[in-house]
Amino acid sequence: MSSDAACHDLLLRLAGRLPDAALWRARDWLAAGGHASIAAVLPRSLLRHRVGLTDVERELLEGSVGAWGASGRLVDAVLPLAAPDQVTAQFRTGAEADTALLSVLAVVRGHPGCAQLRQVWRRDPHGAQRVVLVVGADRPWALTGTLQRLLRAHGDRTPCAEVLPPHEDPPAYHQAAMIGAPLWQAPDRDTTAA
Repeated sequence: MSSDAACHDLLLRLAGRLPDAALWRARDWLAAGGHASIAAVLPRSLLRHRVGLTDVERELLEGSVGAWGASGRLVDAVLPLAAPDQVTAQFRTGAEADTALLSVLAVVRGHPGCAQLRQVWRRDPHGAQRVVLVVGADRPWALTGTLQRLLRAHGDRTPCAEVLPPHEDPPAYHQAAMIGAPLWQAPDRDTTAA
């Protein structure tokens, strides 16, 4: 697994655990090749927000930011975690076809490897947060960055774009978010993560 793929997988697993503001910035840096920024900031964000990592997640952290020059002392200081906490996020379906969603759809339909698009809304203390879920994509970290920038251009301050692998069980946060019917599905694609 490449360091970019390892980082993307780790950031997927951190959805719902790391604040949206920290998560979207790390994803944006990953999409732009800002490895040094991720290596400097992600371990500190995990420590600041007291987010622990499972053994598998720690391997992903070491295989990405460790390879990019992150401080070994900071990586070692990240809290251990036996298993991720229960998902407390609550989602509702939301297929409102606004210009942001139509723009996301246009990008997803043209991106190689995409199999499915969903949109849900997560209940937050300050209202609702749009969460865009895409199943399958070549270079998923690049698509994530593109979708986040597009959503920010439409006014979302902390965009949540989740690009999931097509043939793996998604993390619990994403399983909870996979409600309702897909808004778009590629013809003749197997979407076992759905």
